[in-house]
Amino acid sequence: MRIFITGAAGFIGSTLVDRLLADGHHVTGYDNFSTGQARFLEVAEQSDRFTLIEADLLDQATLAKAMAGHDSVFHLAANADVRFGTHHPFKDLEQNTIATYHVLESMRANGIRQIAFSSTGSVYGEAKLIPTPEDGPFPIQTSLYGNSKVAAEGLISAYCEGFGLQAHIFRFVSILGERYTHGHVFDFYHKLSRDPARLAVLGNGLQRKSYLYVQDCIDAMLLAIEKGQERVNIFNLGVDDTCVVNDSIGWICDALKVQPELVYSGGDRGWIGDNPVIFLDTAKIRSLGWQPKVGIREGVLKTVGYLQANEWVFAGRAS
Repeated sequence: MRIFITGAAGFIGSTLVDRLLADGHHVTGYDNFSTGQARFLEVAEQSDRFTLIEADLLDQATLAKAMAGHDSVFHLAANADVRFGTHHPFKDLEQNTIATYHVLESMRANGIRQIAFSSTGSVYGEAKLIPTPEDGPFPIQTSLYGNSKVAAEGLISAYCEGFGLQAHIFRFVSILGERYTHGHVFDFYHKLSRDPARLAVLGNGLQRKSYLYVQDCIDAMLLAIEKGQERVNIFNLGVDDTCVVNDSIGWICDALKVQPELVYSGGDRGWIGDNPVIFLDTAKIRSLGWQPKVGIREGVLKTVGYLQANEWVFAGRAS
């Protein structure tokens, strides 16, 4: 197959690129490198079945031209900056919702009918039903990021109904692993590398979240696409477990052999829109035969090991 991937130089995108090339597919990566890393694509660039296009999803003409001749699209590009959403409200709308509209219109222009979309467990807001299933009630949205993903899901579903597309929508918990460059493990590691005696923690350390190792995530996505035959297929992706922030801090500190003073701020959540509990019911993807191979603690430690071996990823990134 000829597969088009937005956000191909990102954490999940580049990992997916490598997997699809290893499986024998032709892959076109599309990325504006606002957060993606060229070094993540060094292996892919050695393949004659890989093409990289550096451009923005908001450039509709370039996107539609680039997408010609492909069989399916993985739309992974997004602004994932949940924490500072209220500082720039248009950013989530533009980079997540409007960009998704451009992807869908480019697919329609090229007769491409299959899309896989990276959504988020944040669409459930502060869910009352824990663990939260795919058909759980949608509460009031708590973050601009989550809202932009809900809007993007709605666009995709409407295009499936109106134009005969098929979609696989994946609501992720936070993803961990090699090439990770955004999130709490990244931030804590960076802070501790600069000051191992003190660690500032947003929230009270008791926020409870689930996490998923990136290779397990790719396994689940590919299996769901193979077996999910509905017009719109929605899957929660995560592990059947959670940890609190303090657990993760302990694992990171043990790995780095540091014992910092922990300084908490922000009450029971780290920022506006930070849901104190995210735990997804993954029975649906498990019913297809998928099981994660890596647990949360091992995923955190794999991430720390990657960051230790690749400190270049911190260049130019804010903590």
